[in-house]
Parts: sequence; C-alpha cells; structure tokens
Amino acid sequence: MGVVGTLEEAPEEELQEVPETREVAALPGVRRLAKELGVALEALHGTGPGGRITEQDVRRAAEAKSKPKAVRKYDMYGYLERIPLRGMRRTIAQTMVRSVQTTAQVTATEEADATRLLALRELTREAAAREGVRLTVLAFLVKAAARALQEHPYLNATLDDQAQEILLKKYYNIGVAVDTPDGLMVPVLKGVSEKGVLQIAREMADLAEKARSRTIDLADLQGGTFTITNYGSVGGIFGTPIIRHPEVAVLGVGRILERPVVRGGEVLTRPLVPLSLSFDHRVVDGAEAARFLLSLIRLIEEPEVLLLGL
Repeated sequence: MGVVGTLEEAPEEELQEVPETREVAALPGVRRLAKELGVALEALHGTGPGGRITEQDVRRAAEAKSKPKAVRKYDMYGYLERIPLRGMRRTIAQTMVRSVQTTAQVTATEEADATRLLALRELTREAAAREGVRLTVLAFLVKAAARALQEHPYLNATLDDQAQEILLKKYYNIGVAVDTPDGLMVPVLKGVSEKGVLQIAREMADLAEKARSRTIDLADLQGGTFTITNYGSVGGIFGTPIIRHPEVAVLGVGRILERPVVRGGEVLTRPLVPLSLSFDHRVVDGAEAARFLLSLIRLIEEPEVLLLGL
C-alpha cells in the first residue's frame, strides 16, 4: 500500500523566539507627534543628543512617507522600478479601461491619396504664415472630418445606456489628441463646421500649446463629439485607437508615405495617408463606418471643397 500521508510527532515543548526590542529615546511630546503622524519610532535613528529622536526626525520621516516614490527592486530577471500610478496617468488608465469595457469597439482601415491635399497646403501655406498661422495637414483633416460627420450623423452621436436612446448631436466638436510630457490630453475644437481651415489651424495650435504647458481650461477638454489622434506625427502608420467615451468613434491618422498605386493601368507613386477608424458597433454598423471613410477620402482627395465657404 502506498504512503499517502504522514503525521508529525508533537514536540514536547514549543519554543518561540521573542524578537529583540530596541530602546527608543524620545520625549513624550515627540512620541505623541509620531503617533499622530503614523511614524514608527523604532524605525528611526535619532539625531539628537545620545541618539535621541527629535521632533524634526519625526516630521522628516512623515514627509518622506507621504511622498510618492519610484521604488527599485530586484526580481528573478533583474532590476525593476515601481512608479505609482497617479495623477494624469491614472486618469488616462481609468478612462481607457472604461471605454473598452463599456463599448463594442471595432477598427476599420483605409488609405487616401493626399496628392491634392499636400499641393493645396503648399499653395495656401504662405498666405497662412502672413496671418501668423502654421497651416498643417491635420487642420484640413479636422475640417474634412466635420464635413463627413454631417453626412453620417451616427458617428457624431452618444448612446444613452440608461434611457436606451441614441443621441445624434447637431454640433461638431472635434477633439485632437496632444502628446504632452505628462501624458495624452485631448483639447476640443468647438463648432468646427462653422469655421474655416485657417481658424481651425490657429485654434488647434493655441490649444495644443496650452495643453503642453498645463495652462488649458477644463472647458477646453470637454464637450467633444468625435476625436482625431495623429500618431503619424511621431512616425506611426496604422493603429487601433480607443474611443473617447461617451463618443462613438475616433479617427487615427498615420504618417503620409509614398506608395505605389495603379492609375489608368499605370503603376505610379502617390503620397497616401493611412486612416484607422475605431467605432462603437452598438451604434455604428460596419457599412456606415465604411461609408464615412469613403466620404472622408473623397474630401481628402478633392480638398478644394473645404475652402469653399464654411
């Protein structure tokens, strides 16, 4: 018969090791302060006469305890550094998780020929510079997105889960993601459908500067109906951007690349802009997302219409 277990013999006498305690030299007032601040006197080395713990020792320990620290430790593979998840990074983390957990996110990708858009930007760049504005491709894309949203209102919407209603918004506030030293911020350009490309470029630059310098107003970070993230500015091509809840869609714009295309039976190189549209499938079907992208592509490839009126 196999042995499946053994019983240990009970010891005749159980011995317990008593930890050695260190005599702490501190005045009663210092002890009270340590108790109030949650500081263990046993862990301190006093700087007073004869190693006595002073009030200053306790306050220094309490201050060090309250400061967030990046703790370096060693695991089985090597050194690692622990950085507390606080402030903006924590807010971003919570927002991203909430969006993914509460929406049915899907991403569709396309490419648009940016030949005429780049030519138009060059044509108008000098005039914009005289107005003190740096005209970017992104300013044209923001305007194009607002136009396409007017044609496809379900991408400019919100789902009210409690009322079980889709809210189609009749205003077009485009958030533009900004990479700051403290993390991602999304200033919102209000009423884009009523503004020209030059005004959009000016406001976008102003909001981006305020975001990076942490002087932006809270109101300028709220009220968005659709978001654009331009990871092409740092070299990215395609992505799967996360929707900014409670919006239902976000557009990712990649780096413009010269690529071979077929035109009239000939293989030519053209500057193509990669587009990645993430959308909430609870509100937007794949066919409608594709139609939105096709409208956007048309506006990118025939950008002159963006300068006609508003």
